[in-house]
Amino acid sequence: MNGLSTYEAMRHFADSWGLAAMVGVFVVLVGWPLRPGAKADNETAANMIFREDQDWGDDNGQ
Repeated sequence: MNGLSTYEAMRHFADSWGLAAMVGVFVVLVGWPLRPGAKADNETAANMIFREDQDWGDDNGQ
């Protein structure tokens, strides 16, 4: 086997199984926040920016 055949084998693998792996990762990452048990975590993350941190003082940052 020469370098060209190794390249062609790796390219074939990337074109077939690499694409399948990327689609699988995409489906998992998109589906993870949509799972039934994630509602509380999603609401917490969505409202996190509205929490007031007591260490910062008043609205002027003082």
